[in-house]
Amino acid sequence: MTMKAVWIGSALLCLAASAQAVQDCELNGEGVNPSNGNTTAGKTGLMRCKDRDSGQMMREQEIKNGKFMGLVRQYDAGKLKNEYSENDRGNRQGLYRSYGADGKLLREETYDNGDNTGLSRSNWPGGQLRRVAFYVPPEGERAHAEFTERGQLQSLRCGDKPMLAPLADDTRWCGFAGTPAPVEFFGSRGVLTARSTYVAGKRMRHETFNDNGNPSYQAEITEKTRVERYFNTAGVKRRELTARPGSKGWSRDSELEFSDKGTLVRERRWADDTLALDQTYYLNGQLRSKAEYTGTGAAAAMLTTDYYGSGKVAATGRFDVSRRNRELPVGSFLRFNEAGRVVGEATYDDKGSVNRERVWDDEGKLLRDDAVFEDGSRKAFAR
Repeated sequence: MTMKAVWIGSALLCLAASAQAVQDCELNGEGVNPSNGNTTAGKTGLMRCKDRDSGQMMREQEIKNGKFMGLVRQYDAGKLKNEYSENDRGNRQGLYRSYGADGKLLREETYDNGDNTGLSRSNWPGGQLRRVAFYVPPEGERAHAEFTERGQLQSLRCGDKPMLAPLADDTRWCGFAGTPAPVEFFGSRGVLTARSTYVAGKRMRHETFNDNGNPSYQAEITEKTRVERYFNTAGVKRRELTARPGSKGWSRDSELEFSDKGTLVRERRWADDTLALDQTYYLNGQLRSKAEYTGTGAAAAMLTTDYYGSGKVAATGRFDVSRRNRELPVGSFLRFNEAGRVVGEATYDDKGSVNRERVWDDEGKLLRDDAVFEDGSRKAFAR
């Protein structure tokens, strides 16, 4: 074995030894071993355990008639770190506090048989409030507010009534005090990240911001509609979604998509949560394509129209969409020139296969009329 290997092995042994400091525990002036129930059987009092090498306190734990129950204090380098109580089941019961190395309170909360209940708070190392929350067992957290180290509000969750007083003013922030007012949220650097408006605990408007201050996302909610907007880093709206209340919650109503310059490029609309219209646009604002959905069940169909940049119709067609995730072309598909004259026609059978194609010139003269077969071959259509 090399000297380097010996040194590494010795270092690891030292680390292991330091990580498993030996404790000497006493109860009512007598030495006890918390890992050996025989030494604590039937006894009552406060067990104190110290580090054998440094003599610093490591923990204090209450025992009642031989059972660990009641006060628990945990220490780090001789300084109090955690303080709480345990019930006869070994679960936290009552007030819990955690402290930093300087003795400042870092966390304070209340437990009921191991479950968080009521107000809970945590602090930044400097002592300023970091987070406050309210818990209702067994559901868990019902409301919270988080703050930056600068003391600015960072996030908020409202309950169905004010719950965070006196540590946070959720009565005002959550709209329980009359006229709702916007609530601003900030990041760790003090930059505005979001703004929300609440009414009786419900968020009715919310917007987030990019680092440059431009909007990133917006949402507005009323009794009759919900609108969401998404923006690029330049603050240009790229997408807008609208929903309306339905029997099973919010139902999609429309979706709009925009170019980087804010021009509408696509529009979709729904009826009873079923897509009814899908349109695309040229950058000059003219309609580019349109798909209209009609009928239900076996009669469900999609009627399509394509347009030239001038707004003139370029092509029309019909698809059978009665089968899920499948569009089957049926009937006659027409192509037009910009003068509105038919210049092409493809006819499909009930299986979605083309069986005839015709082509005309811009003056209306028939140039080709072919029968098309399953293998792709064709011949002039018999008259």
